Amino acid sequence: MKVLMAHNYYREAGGEDESFKAESGLLQARGCSVSLFTRDNNDIRKAGIISKINLVRRTIWAEDSVRDLRVLIKREKPHIVHFQNTFPLISPAAYQVCFSEGIPVVQSLRNYRLLCPNALFFRDNHPCEDCLGKVVPWPGVWHACYRESHIQSAVVASMLAYHHWLKTWKTQVDMYIALSEFSRQKFIEGGIVPEKIVVKPNFVIDRGYNKEREDYVVFVGRLSREKGLFTMLDGWRRLSHIPLVIIGGGPLHGELLTFIDKENLPHVKLMGRLPNSDALEIIRHARFLIFPSEWYETFGRVVIEAYSMGLPVIASRIGAVTELIHDNGTGLLFDVGDPSDLAEKVDWLWTHPKESTQMGKDARKEYEDKYTPERNFNLLMNIYSNVIKDHKS
Repeated sequence: MKVLMAHNYYREAGGEDESFKAESGLLQARGCSVSLFTRDNNDIRKAGIISKINLVRRTIWAEDSVRDLRVLIKREKPHIVHFQNTFPLISPAAYQVCFSEGIPVVQSLRNYRLLCPNALFFRDNHPCEDCLGKVVPWPGVWHACYRESHIQSAVVASMLAYHHWLKTWKTQVDMYIALSEFSRQKFIEGGIVPEKIVVKPNFVIDRGYNKEREDYVVFVGRLSREKGLFTMLDGWRRLSHIPLVIIGGGPLHGELLTFIDKENLPHVKLMGRLPNSDALEIIRHARFLIFPSEWYETFGRVVIEAYSMGLPVIASRIGAVTELIHDNGTGLLFDVGDPSDLAEKVDWLWTHPKESTQMGKDARKEYEDKYTPERNFNLLMNIYSNVIKDHKS
């Protein structure tokens, strides 16, 4: 099968970028012919003032991406085009190219951009659904939800409203791939017909079950508000006997360092962003992973990374996370935003090594049953085959 994979890279590499690379590599490794169409948001920084002004227009209708994608489609003649992120340099206009060329389109739903200007359903440190179901997501503009800018939020809202008016989301995309049933239901609430959304989780390469543990807990992720980092650190003020290693970069790095110093938390080590191999090695030897996110995660890639190595996970009870983690099975769930409950769950698992080991074994089995490359490839090919067949009929 010939697949064209399209993705707009973020300025700071994250889970969506990694998933795009993983899926592209998975298809190539199993004999598919894969073409790549990419844009990179780091190019925005290098652009001149005129180009940045033109970014407003490109976010709604990127003529250069339309032109370049059409050339690539005519040359490669793919059977299907699979979009990951189109914001802002590819734009939804790219779907129109595929439609006019008679090529079916699949769109992965790795965030909530089609329903929410900041793509997170998160505002003022708590989940927010004010824009859900609105043709014009004006609350996101009013609250400056995208990059704390009314103007930039208005640009995103205009893109969403314009393509809603064009019926882009209904007529130009053959199938959407949600990562969890939770996120699927949110998109259905947002107006996408249920028949057009299928659930397929992420996968990770088998990292190998590891029995050798060291005495620390690990967090891995972007250092931003929605990740629940201050709830985690507030909880760790009650856990002076348990070392915590934090891996990741992001806008809260300085604030976290200040908090750690001010609250006198010498048992908390902020490592910053690390090469993937180094981060995986630290995860591999941890007692367990903590995932305190406070937004509606569409998935949780690092959770299944931990599962593949036999680590249980303690996570907040919110969004898709409750589908990934079986409470008292593959880990523990705590009340979202509650540092006391977090600390209680962490302390219990730390002081019950036998139960922790069993949870790790159950987590490994969960990985083998649901999140391997082999299973994911079969799911993805089944989606592609059905979409291509339906597109022809």
